[in-house]
Amino acid sequence: MGLLVFVEKRFRSKHRKSWSDWEKELLLSLWDRPQVILWLKRSNRYLPYIEEMLKNNGMPEDLKYVAIAESALRPHAGSSKGAIGFWQFLIGTGRKYGLVINRDIDERRNFFAATKAAIRYFKELHSIFHSWTLAVAAYNMGEEGLRAEILEQETEDFYHLYLPLETQRYIFRIISVKLILSDPKKYGFHLTEKDYYPPLIFDRIHLNCPKDIPIRIIARAAKTHFKVIKELNPEIRGHYLTKGNHDMLIPEGASRGFHARFNEYVDKFLKASKERVYIVKKGDNLSLIAEKFGIPLAAILIWNQIDLNRPIHPGDSLIIYKELQ
Repeated sequence: MGLLVFVEKRFRSKHRKSWSDWEKELLLSLWDRPQVILWLKRSNRYLPYIEEMLKNNGMPEDLKYVAIAESALRPHAGSSKGAIGFWQFLIGTGRKYGLVINRDIDERRNFFAATKAAIRYFKELHSIFHSWTLAVAAYNMGEEGLRAEILEQETEDFYHLYLPLETQRYIFRIISVKLILSDPKKYGFHLTEKDYYPPLIFDRIHLNCPKDIPIRIIARAAKTHFKVIKELNPEIRGHYLTKGNHDMLIPEGASRGFHARFNEYVDKFLKASKERVYIVKKGDNLSLIAEKFGIPLAAILIWNQIDLNRPIHPGDSLIIYKELQ
């Protein structure tokens, strides 16, 4: 059975209770019209990439609708259980399927990395359950819980399994998403081509950072703004790209000459970092130092990658990018 086989007459006659449950999810989705409009607008930005990745892995295209049900295609979507990103990975599951998740990088927010991880996870679930519908159910409730219910209830037919209500609703919501996005006009959504957000357009680059480098340096080398770099690379946490190797996205066309500019700006940054060092004196605290230089305290925290809970001591070095008046 495919992921979302949904033949109306057969479904009505064979799964009457499931039909009513699905109908409820469809009506609830249609009731939140602004959300559906955002699904549609974002679909053009992300779904073509998911479709291509699924096709390259020999997997059903319908799996793309899981990302909409999970996050509405928002990189920073979060749940009360701690799931984050496009595919709503928990930390442990994300790391298990190859995502980097630490204080500096959270690839659950990286569209391409998270989609690759989701594909790996779905493949494993399908190898266990031999059904894409059950694989999606397990994605929601966990494979061990689903296996236990299959054993106890003596059926592998999703529509005959009594599963947690959240999982039952989850599958029907995905079906509803598919039906609406497959024929939006049928459900009263008349968007024109210009109403859809444009696809992601970017250049990929590889960086080797000799030390932690401010994102503003990368933005300058890419001839763009800090905000653009953060939006293209939402997995980067904070204001710095950490020491080491990184693959990242920059605006289309910005890769030409990028590395020469990047190396030039990094050299200037490293030189300035050595020249603009303030040595903490006895009686100093971060607020007094900020006042002394006429700068926001938060700027000192950003420049030195520290927080207010970390004490400073006489003799410590702080980078201050403004001269003392």
